[in-house]
Amino acid sequence: MNYVEQDLPKAGDTVLVGLSGGVDSTLTAFMLKNMGCKVIGVTMSLWDGTVIEKNKDSNKVKMKEACYGPGEEENIEECTEFCKANGIEYHVVDVKTEYKEKVLEYFKSEYRNGRTPNPCIMCNRNIKFGAMLEAIDKLGIHYDYFCTGHYAKIVRPEEGIFGTDQRPFMISGATDVSKDQTYFLYRVPSDTLAKVRFPLATKTKAEVFELAKSANLKAADREESQDFVGEEYRDALFSDKPSIPGDIIDLDGHVLGKHKGIEHYTIGQRRGLGVAASYPVYVHSIDVKNNLVVLAKNEELNSKGLIADDFVWPAGIEPKEEVETLVKIRLASRPVPCRITRYIPDAEDKTEYKGQPWKITFEEEQRAVAPGQSAVLYKDGVIIGGGIISKVIK
Repeated sequence: MNYVEQDLPKAGDTVLVGLSGGVDSTLTAFMLKNMGCKVIGVTMSLWDGTVIEKNKDSNKVKMKEACYGPGEEENIEECTEFCKANGIEYHVVDVKTEYKEKVLEYFKSEYRNGRTPNPCIMCNRNIKFGAMLEAIDKLGIHYDYFCTGHYAKIVRPEEGIFGTDQRPFMISGATDVSKDQTYFLYRVPSDTLAKVRFPLATKTKAEVFELAKSANLKAADREESQDFVGEEYRDALFSDKPSIPGDIIDLDGHVLGKHKGIEHYTIGQRRGLGVAASYPVYVHSIDVKNNLVVLAKNEELNSKGLIADDFVWPAGIEPKEEVETLVKIRLASRPVPCRITRYIPDAEDKTEYKGQPWKITFEEEQRAVAPGQSAVLYKDGVIIGGGIISKVIK
């Protein structure tokens, strides 16, 4: 299918830009301002400091750049300084409550249920492209476009999708494949995407830094954010409930050691297991019911497919029949060929699925498929849907 890339804002348009203090969002605002757009900057305030209260030693550790952390205050100061210097209207909106509920609590709950969450995906859907924009609407601020520094494109199909006449706004990959961020954005609704644009879509990261440095933007010297929260705060995040230690076993049930709580482990993990074996071992699965972490050899982590639920489709339009496409099972993996079919649970499947589940069968077995991660579907470089991995098919 052919897709039409949507036009970027032009001179005279009012553009809301999500600012984090990083080089990508700062350059985005700078470029739009120089194009003659009326630019309005907005930053979401997430940090409430409660994690520091639970982890007093955190103040002694040099923090890496993270979305959720005490560095937020400095980021806001730098955004304020940048906007003032460039004549840009600027707002900070408080979304701490929504972030705690939709991202932090989700993150902890998933790990405690033996799953591997992706908080960035939920933050984009519920906060950055959700609660933040709702807060802007409540302030009575009107805009033609909402732009961010993500590396992605907004497109529309020339023909209707899945046998319909519907041509929803969809997400396509960026020019710089190494920085492609579409996986993080797949849950953003099509009606929201109608006003979203990504001005860095055709640029490489190297070009972005070069442009930022030539414009003497302070953000060009900033360390890039590595995660949604600093590793030094992870234990503090989970301190609201005690960890429950249990056994680490192999596939035959032999006890290899003790784990410190299943929330500290994820499928495919090798480091930090604290066991001695005559061969390399990895986390194969997590048995929540019996509080067990199961280890296996690398080749025993392969899977033929998966069942995913909580699916989202462009404009809510589901395929009517089997689809052959590509699937990406984690951010760092490449899209691989698969077949996706509607899944009808049998009497033995007691899983409580959220919405219609779908079965994804790989053309070739894939390693370390992790429940809780997202399975994102791509066709012709465009996201055609995606869901949360519920079960692994061995």
